[in-house]
Amino acid sequence: MPLSSLRSQRLLGFALSGAGAMLFAIKGVLIKLIYRYGIDATSLLAMRMVLAVPVFAAVGIVQWRRSAVGRRPDARTIALAAGVGVLGYYISSWLDFQGLQTLDAQIERLILFTYPFFVILFGRMLLGHPLRAHALLGAGLSYVGLVVMFAGAPARLNAAMLTGAGLVGVAAMTFALYQLFARELIIRCGAALFTAIAMAAAGIAALAGFALTHEMAALVPPEGAWSLIASLAIFSTIVPAFLMSAGTARIGAQGTAIVSTISPIVTIGVAVAVLGEPFGWPEAIGSACVLGGVGLFSLIESRPRSYVAGEEGPV
Repeated sequence: MPLSSLRSQRLLGFALSGAGAMLFAIKGVLIKLIYRYGIDATSLLAMRMVLAVPVFAAVGIVQWRRSAVGRRPDARTIALAAGVGVLGYYISSWLDFQGLQTLDAQIERLILFTYPFFVILFGRMLLGHPLRAHALLGAGLSYVGLVVMFAGAPARLNAAMLTGAGLVGVAAMTFALYQLFARELIIRCGAALFTAIAMAAAGIAALAGFALTHEMAALVPPEGAWSLIASLAIFSTIVPAFLMSAGTARIGAQGTAIVSTISPIVTIGVAVAVLGEPFGWPEAIGSACVLGGVGLFSLIESRPRSYVAGEEGPV
């Protein structure tokens, strides 16, 4: 491919990944707006899945039919993909949705944004991956930023806000485990088919969890909330998932990770403008530390390096 075409493809990849990151960034703001209608986290997650899963299932069916019979994943791989999907798209999402009931959208996004450090930590603990100094430095800087945000605004140091922060922190951990275990399964299934299997399994789990705890009538939202719920499913779930996949295909996972640093900035701007959330010196310093820590980590990880035999690639 000519150099000009390669450059164009990379620019397109950055544009697609950036657009996907910005759409994902408004998720927390949409959820906070929907909560004003009295909808709880379990019901909202079920509503989101009802709208999003059919699209991913259709994509999965198309991908399955296009795959050669000998290259289709076996039953064990499908079961693993489903289990990992429940972890990343149901359990992690439910914890995140629960945390957003009491936590500001901008803080939620910054806490979630630290998940790459948990990928490194769990990779070391579970798979023996190397634990590098720049990962510890980046993690330390990011968590100093979160401490500054809470300590600089004493009103946040209440039980409800801290509980919300804890739930979102666990959501970041479970999403890191999803990322860690999904990599090999994506290679076996292909990105589109894996996403379809994972989302379908998560959707079934979300609806089962809803059915066990709610009356089915609760699945019908109040008048006026449908447009927000549809926006959450379409513009903060379906569309960005495909945009990020298309971008990653052109610039790689590390390039996408670097572009995604725009996500918390967008969340902060929209949360302040739409929800009226505060933004003073604690938020400014805290955000700079979190973005600086993750950005430093992503930039260093994106550099090519040589590996000794048997060593794993960047995690």
